Amino acid sequence: MLSAIFLLIAACDSGDSGESVSFKVDYEKYILENGLEVVLHKDASDPKVAVAVLYHVGSNREKPGKTGFAHFFEHMLFQNSENVGAGNFIKTMNELGGTFNGGTSTDNTIYFETVPSDALEKVLWMESDRMGFFINTVSEWGLENEKQVVKNEKRQGVDNRPYGYKRGIQLANLYPEGHPYSWDVIGSLEDLQNATLADVKEFYEKWYGPNNATLVVAGDIDFAEAKTLVEKYFGEIKPRAEIETIAPRPAVLNETKLLYYEDKFANLPDLDMIWPTVEQYHPDMWALNMLGQLLSNGKKSPLYKVIVEEKKLAPRVFAFNSSNEIAGTVRMGARAFDGTNLNDLRTAFFEAFEKFEAEGFSDDDLNRIKIGQETNFYNGISSVFSKAAQLASYNTFAEDPGFVVTDLENTQKVTREDIMRVYEKYIKGKNYLATSFVPVGQQELVLEGSVLASVDEEVIVQGAEGSLEGLDKDVAFEKTASLIDRSTAPDLSGTLSFEAPPINTDKLGNGMKVLHIFQDELPMAQFSIRIKGGMFLDQPDKVGTSALLDNLMMQGTANRTPLELEEAIGQLGARINMFTSREYMTISGNCLAKNYDEVLDLVREILFEPRWDEAEFDRIKSSALNSIQQSNANPNAIASKVFNKALYGEDHILANPVSGTTETVSGITINDLKAYYNNNFSPSLASFHFVGALDKETVVSSLNAFSAWEAKDVAFPTYEIKTADEGSRIYFVDYPGAKQSVINIGNISMEGKNDDYAAATMANYRLGSGSGSILFRKLRLEKGYTYGAYSNYGRGINSTPFTAASSVRSNVTRESVDLFKDILDNYGANFSEEDMSVTKNSILRSNTQSFETLGGLVGILQNISTYDLPTDYIKQNETVLKNMDVAEVQRLIKKYMNPDELIYVLVGDGKTQLNRLNNTGLGKPIVVNKEDLSLKKK
Repeated sequence: MLSAIFLLIAACDSGDSGESVSFKVDYEKYILENGLEVVLHKDASDPKVAVAVLYHVGSNREKPGKTGFAHFFEHMLFQNSENVGAGNFIKTMNELGGTFNGGTSTDNTIYFETVPSDALEKVLWMESDRMGFFINTVSEWGLENEKQVVKNEKRQGVDNRPYGYKRGIQLANLYPEGHPYSWDVIGSLEDLQNATLADVKEFYEKWYGPNNATLVVAGDIDFAEAKTLVEKYFGEIKPRAEIETIAPRPAVLNETKLLYYEDKFANLPDLDMIWPTVEQYHPDMWALNMLGQLLSNGKKSPLYKVIVEEKKLAPRVFAFNSSNEIAGTVRMGARAFDGTNLNDLRTAFFEAFEKFEAEGFSDDDLNRIKIGQETNFYNGISSVFSKAAQLASYNTFAEDPGFVVTDLENTQKVTREDIMRVYEKYIKGKNYLATSFVPVGQQELVLEGSVLASVDEEVIVQGAEGSLEGLDKDVAFEKTASLIDRSTAPDLSGTLSFEAPPINTDKLGNGMKVLHIFQDELPMAQFSIRIKGGMFLDQPDKVGTSALLDNLMMQGTANRTPLELEEAIGQLGARINMFTSREYMTISGNCLAKNYDEVLDLVREILFEPRWDEAEFDRIKSSALNSIQQSNANPNAIASKVFNKALYGEDHILANPVSGTTETVSGITINDLKAYYNNNFSPSLASFHFVGALDKETVVSSLNAFSAWEAKDVAFPTYEIKTADEGSRIYFVDYPGAKQSVINIGNISMEGKNDDYAAATMANYRLGSGSGSILFRKLRLEKGYTYGAYSNYGRGINSTPFTAASSVRSNVTRESVDLFKDILDNYGANFSEEDMSVTKNSILRSNTQSFETLGGLVGILQNISTYDLPTDYIKQNETVLKNMDVAEVQRLIKKYMNPDELIYVLVGDGKTQLNRLNNTGLGKPIVVNKEDLSLKKK
């Protein structure tokens, strides 16, 4: 039965004529005899399809003592299956030019792929093989190897990052022992290490049946053909035992709980407070969602007014409701300024509550949130994958793929009374959980009465993981019987053809370039203005000026206060952002096409009528210094700073982070921002990019107001690249107690404008571009050293660095360096005809996915203007690729990623790892002080 998501949203009072917008998404839902729920959606706008399989199992279905299994099993399913074969899922997906991944939450596990449409049958063959023909292939080697990969993911996401333990502490203390939400999704390392093959098989047999899954096929499909293929590959898979329904189990706090933790990776005090609320789709959920936004979003919100503006305790604040399948919470908090007593911060929160109770909020405040829902809806279905994922989620948790309509309607129906009622019911005077995270040695900042939180901190021991060499990697198994021949992958169907959308160009009289693509699948407009310069035009002793400027320019205009500008943007349901990079500044807009003229006029006002608000400047500067202080404790940020210094030389402008340093930002005044603006903003350096449902003539005509922008000569400084040469090519930053070592390797490969750039990136494809690369395969899939390893060329206007990077578990730091070096030293010599063939096929097929979303298309236009590329540069690059051979790739490797010229930068635990890095063939490690990051030998 064909159904449709038919969305009709009446325009709210935002100065328009009350026009309504409608949007329709056709879909068909049916159920196979084995219980598999199937949703089909046709979208022929691009020759691609998305396949999503959502299993109704997350960490909430695990048993105490066996936590982390849902997430661990997600990893296992990428390893092997009876007919696809070991490692071939990842290999094939990359060769198809597809994108893919998996994800686990508290409530579900989802697998998804987006591929050119001729590969639909092949993807269904692979996904069905995982669902029905996987478990016999699991080996001890695969089990133990994947344990190390997941452990590395936890170290990277939890153990080795600031505030990483916070979520686990909160869950363990918010919910009673044994509650399905009382542990984090990634689970316990001890539970993971104790997992056996029997545990894996039990989990698979219980949860991975077709009767516990939703399959969505969306994109350029024929419904009849898709139904035939789904039945062919999934129809014979036997259902598992019936899955019991899990009932809501909201958290109950009989008293307020206060906990603290001294975090060695944190430089700033952090307060997080949690109130129990309701499960997903409970009638109160929509009002709670809006309550969170009203409390914290924007300059009118009470939390912002009291905490950020009046008391100046933190640079920003958050509040939001999160409703999951069986329970929900409202979270509020802030990362405070250095030295802030968190008792003062908590007091400010409760003062803001009193303000909210006394003053409430306006109808405009409520309408602003509701208006934004329409824009958010369209942005949320901008890709065929996002449509597939949304259909799968709504089908699983609301039992209706089209529930998005009800979801949006329920938001629109929320009233002032609803919001105040849920505030009174769930927040005011209610018990809560609060965590105080502070830097080591600053316990005096935590909330009074807080109890030290318990954390199971992993001890890294050299060689503790043992060796996989004694385990069988390939196990003999009897194939599961099938009604069809699954032993051979199906062929691609039809002929893949795709024409990129035409790019229109123009130029204003003042020199500003205009690039345009018409795309009317959605009633949206996305645009940007990019101005060359960015950090590159900062004064060397005041790096961070351009970054402060982009923030300040968003804080009002000459005729609008910061609040009035924010309100004007919000009432149009639009987004306007401005950001600075190393070599350019960009202001971007995203809105409904009907609101484009009004949004563009706001952008014009922001650019040409800055407010220069002194109070906002002081706030932004304090916030920037706060962020810099925190980044100084982040191992990845430290590695990046040292790496850039080593590659460019400490006196080069690009050796600095865009945000600047404590020293440079401290000396910046508002007059420095005015000078940057007056000297460096010129239409001759600017380009306008538009993608959306308006034609070129309309867009060019809309830019008449920009014609008065007068061009000026902008002086670009010159800097000499002086790659560090201290008698060694390896630098080490000691970060005591680090659970992982961050590794950055690279060089300045070429100048910014180099005709070899595209070919060089293609030569890198097999080395480090994605999960099909050699680095990923060797360091993660084969060795289990890391969660990921990659390499790339970072294109710049002035220079292009080549970088290979990973974060590895601490006790294999030396082994990882040796493996990196071996791969990089031999990549050119080992590059084969097969590598060449895979590179060509994968890149050419993946290009069909470059033109799907508005953001992706704007990115193509920005590449053209930023790097002075022809409008058909992607097509020209394809021609270059088709003509490449092994000899040309080897030339590019030798010239641009010469292993004898690569610099190695590591951040890790010096006590256990530094001495092991002698005799690597890179020289004696130069130790860099974590506090000043100077590269000079000590």
